[in-house]
Amino acid sequence: MDDRLPLPALLSFALVAFTIEFDNEAERQIPHYTTRRGSTSQEPAKSEPAGSDFRKPWLVSMAMYLNCMQFLDEKGMPARELVRRARARTNFRGMHRWGYISMRPPSEGGAKAAKSEWIVRPNAAGRIAQQIWKPLLHEMEDRWSERFGNRQIVQMRKALAAIEGQFGLDLPDCMPILGYGLFSKGKKYKDKPAGSRDATERRLPVLLARALLAFAIDFESESKLSLAMSANVVRILDKEGVRVRDLPVLSGVSKEAVSVSLSFLSKNGYATLTTELSRSRARVARLAEKGIRAQAAYHQLLESREEKWASRFGRDNLRALRHALEPLVADGTAEASPLFRGLEPHPRAWRASVPKLATLPHYPMVSHRGGYPDGS
Repeated sequence: MDDRLPLPALLSFALVAFTIEFDNEAERQIPHYTTRRGSTSQEPAKSEPAGSDFRKPWLVSMAMYLNCMQFLDEKGMPARELVRRARARTNFRGMHRWGYISMRPPSEGGAKAAKSEWIVRPNAAGRIAQQIWKPLLHEMEDRWSERFGNRQIVQMRKALAAIEGQFGLDLPDCMPILGYGLFSKGKKYKDKPAGSRDATERRLPVLLARALLAFAIDFESESKLSLAMSANVVRILDKEGVRVRDLPVLSGVSKEAVSVSLSFLSKNGYATLTTELSRSRARVARLAEKGIRAQAAYHQLLESREEKWASRFGRDNLRALRHALEPLVADGTAEASPLFRGLEPHPRAWRASVPKLATLPHYPMVSHRGGYPDGS
């Protein structure tokens, strides 16, 4: 490829930046606790039951709203129905343990009923979070229009909607939680139903996520490695070696996501892990010959898939999408990319206690640990 960033990287930067900004604002408003920061000191929310034993939930990311909480009301629904509506599985155990939902056996069958039949409802904390999350999607998009220019965001939405309208699959509103191998393929997405919602009505992060997921499914249909692993780890490694501790900064993903990737790559012969003989005794990751071939295949496949997308969805649409994304992403660094203007966390945010981001993931690493887009 030329020196431009590949299309999925551009999409990923925009989606991850939007998500982090959304999460930072949600963290400021929602009573919660985090492992790093403990419990918030906010006054009880207006909707918080007075004098109750209200328990603040553990903080989660935007994906957990989009794949779970946006579909729930006090009536509740069977877990299988929630999965059907979301078109993606949420982390049911996590959302229950973290304090957002209750899960109860159905009236028929009781505790012996299959877990897919258990009724899922938002609890008091979950309802407060819903009230804050729901308008934030619109508010964040308005904030982007003010910061980057309404014309720029309209162009991005229009190009994304034109492409999404041609997808044959009924994709979820967010990136799926990645499992073993960090693959996006393998999910049983149904064909898009006739008369489905007009793509132009969807919120910007939904359009970005659907485009990214569709690209990943296409990419992984011809690749032995996932796009997430290829874009975030294999892309950075070489045969000379990179210190493992440097990979989170270089890739923009968490050390937990890096660890999962390196474990898979080493077990499957793509990379080797050694310890330096120097005083630092640092762990070093190197691409094996199989990994070098996979890295070359990754770059070639990105180029060929983007060319196929141009033919399939229209070159004008792809060109308009790039023209809308490239000025915002620039070279992808914190110094050059305007996307980083909105990523400064408030002083009490958990991201304020960790090193500042130098770059963002080339593909979102959404894990079961709260749905954060960088695997945090």
